[in-house]
Amino acid sequence: MLNFSKYMIWNKFQFSRDIGIDLGTANTLIHVSGKGVILEEPSVVAMDLEEGIPLAVGEEAKLMLGRTPGNIRAVRPLRDGVIADFDAAEQMIKSFIQKSNEGKGIIAPRIVIGIPSGITSVERRAVREAGLAGAREVYLIDEPVAAAIGASLPVTEPVGTMIVDIGGGTTEVAVLSLGGTVVSESLRIAGDEINESISSYLKKKHSMAVGERTSEKIKIKIGSAFPDDNFDNTFFEIRGLHLSSGLPRSITLNAGEIREAMADPLNKIVEAIKRTLERTPPELAADIVQRGIMLAGGGALIRGMNDLITQETGIFTHISEDPLLCVVNGCGAILDDFRKLKKVVDTINVGTASIRN
Repeated sequence: MLNFSKYMIWNKFQFSRDIGIDLGTANTLIHVSGKGVILEEPSVVAMDLEEGIPLAVGEEAKLMLGRTPGNIRAVRPLRDGVIADFDAAEQMIKSFIQKSNEGKGIIAPRIVIGIPSGITSVERRAVREAGLAGAREVYLIDEPVAAAIGASLPVTEPVGTMIVDIGGGTTEVAVLSLGGTVVSESLRIAGDEINESISSYLKKKHSMAVGERTSEKIKIKIGSAFPDDNFDNTFFEIRGLHLSSGLPRSITLNAGEIREAMADPLNKIVEAIKRTLERTPPELAADIVQRGIMLAGGGALIRGMNDLITQETGIFTHISEDPLLCVVNGCGAILDDFRKLKKVVDTINVGTASIRN
């Protein structure tokens, strides 16, 4: 009977899979233990204002941005890396967790969520409470630490490593050693700010208004951070609303002018990296010079971003193997080896007892 009880307890826990979440301003990614990254969707929720219920979440909701009637509101629950709309964030997280569990599971999962290192205790609590909408235990980890683990940097060893994670709402710069953050800076300038700089440039230079999705598409297609004579002559046609006539029109942009449009937020990111290096202890700074800077997040995919940082700092900058997945893979790695990596998470638990492996 005892053996049968043990079997039942073991079998019961098979219905609960641990989940790592990169709760990003632009996209949310989910890593499920034993499966890897199984979900990558935009952090967008479409709400029915009359019924107060979500109509769509993720990719389907993103298609509704800027296109909804009066009774439907498509929103991004996170701004600058923190929760701006708690109810929408709670619904989004719950929906994504249900998708990850394929709509079933006897026990709610335990989760690790990556968060910006510079957020306040109130903002941390909001993330925890939103996470508990679909979980039995919630643990938080600073995004630069998760990104470093996901990029296979030796964060627990006595050696200095530098990670720069450029996401949608925040840029995280951190120097790590022995499993802890030695120096860090969290900058609320990242992908969204770059998109806004493109939108502002088009209004000022071409008297054209474009939506958020169009700005992002321009950034992806012809955005760059470092001069390249061949690429600067790449052209891209866009459509928007002409501010003078109020009518739709098309214009053709070249990559060189978009690089100039993006220069201000990119320079601010570089300055944050320089400030962090200036505050780094000499021994760790020597390690970074030898090992280089690791670049992660969606911003790592901006053409020439690593070249710009290398030129401005004099330190070779690498792009991680899979920059978009670094944070979520780091969260998953922590759950897979919690005993070794438990000291890097925020261990105050809002759910039940602490994690036991």
